[in-house]
Amino acid sequence: PEHSADSLAMLLQALGNDVRVAYDGEEAIDKALDFSPEVVLLDIALPKVHGYDVAKRIRGAKGRDVVLVAVTGWGHEEDRRRSREAGFDYHLTKPVDPVDLARLVATAPLSTAH
Repeated sequence: PEHSADSLAMLLQALGNDVRVAYDGEEAIDKALDFSPEVVLLDIALPKVHGYDVAKRIRGAKGRDVVLVAVTGWGHEEDRRRSREAGFDYHLTKPVDPVDLARLVATAPLSTAH
């Protein structure tokens, strides 16, 4: 939900990141293509366009220049397999540990297209 996205955004901003927030799949695609982020945190259960499809669209447009992170309540092995197949680099299960998230974002491979 919006509260979870806003909370993660505040955490990432406090750590010095430039952050954009989207509340549905269509908005996530638009913002990712306009903003060209280095890392995208993406819930899988999004309204309008499912997170797996959003990941495929972003990966198709940006290639390997973006790190895709699934942030979801779905943590079974089948869910992890599906997220890998959709193009996600990481799969985090909610509630996300803020320390783990900060470490992942700080160490994610940075885009070579500046």
